[in-house]
Amino acid sequence: MTTVTSLGLLIARLIIGFGIAAHGSQKLVGWFGGYGPTGTGQFFETMGYRPGVFFAVAAGLGELGGGILTAAGLLGAVGPALIIMVMLVAIFTVHVKNGFFMTNNGWELCSVYIAGALAFAFGGFGVYSVDNAIGFTQLSGGRIAWLLIAVAVILAVANILVRRPAQPPATQT
Repeated sequence: MTTVTSLGLLIARLIIGFGIAAHGSQKLVGWFGGYGPTGTGQFFETMGYRPGVFFAVAAGLGELGGGILTAAGLLGAVGPALIIMVMLVAIFTVHVKNGFFMTNNGWELCSVYIAGALAFAFGGFGVYSVDNAIGFTQLSGGRIAWLLIAVAVILAVANILVRRPAQPPATQT
């Protein structure tokens, strides 16, 4: 892999990794205009995730962890798989009903994060990564990437299925 390609991968990893990690920090500690676990948890409860704080912290950890691992180029496809998992849940619980474009709170941004995560999971992190520096390739590319992404998709589907949307109040007759 050329130096120029690795530099491009590093820049892309930093943008995608720290971008998604910032979303996680919004949920976990309220940074960057976020609401922290309590405020985010209240929002999650309106979507049927109970207890909301638990699911807010889980989503925040997935975003923060996946973002940092990807930005650092550490543990191969683990970070990208975490990003894919959280973004799939976000798409199907919040954004899909709003169409594609982000201007309408659609699923556009989530799909960009997924595309970047897939590129790193299968294409690698490049020379300027922690994995390359320590010679760790066991969780990169090929079958292991497919396996980690399959687990991420299964966990995303399970997460969506555990939602318990509020029931409308019964009408009295």
